[in-house]
Amino acid sequence: MGIFKKLSDLFNPPGPRKAPEFAIYLQVKCNRCSEVIQSRIDLRNDLTIDYESEGANPTYFCRKVLMGDQLCFQKIEVELTFDSKRKIIKRQISGGEFVESK
Repeated sequence: MGIFKKLSDLFNPPGPRKAPEFAIYLQVKCNRCSEVIQSRIDLRNDLTIDYESEGANPTYFCRKVLMGDQLCFQKIEVELTFDSKRKIIKRQISGGEFVESK
């Protein structure tokens, strides 16, 4: 049993492993009822490549329409533009405002 343990330790480094997070979380506040709405954007699946972007590095685009859980049915539209490394370079919102997470 000792040899298998040594082989296992060789291929699995010690310490906790943190899986990379491939998502960002948004918080927006409705202009009508002031409800704070959270949304998750999967950086691998929710982004659309923008083929008309200038230069060799492509940009990505994401559009989300959010609605709260309370009695207000105001739609909040969020449009995000990402660079080639999937970092936000531009964001727009209508029907609400962005809330900075702490």
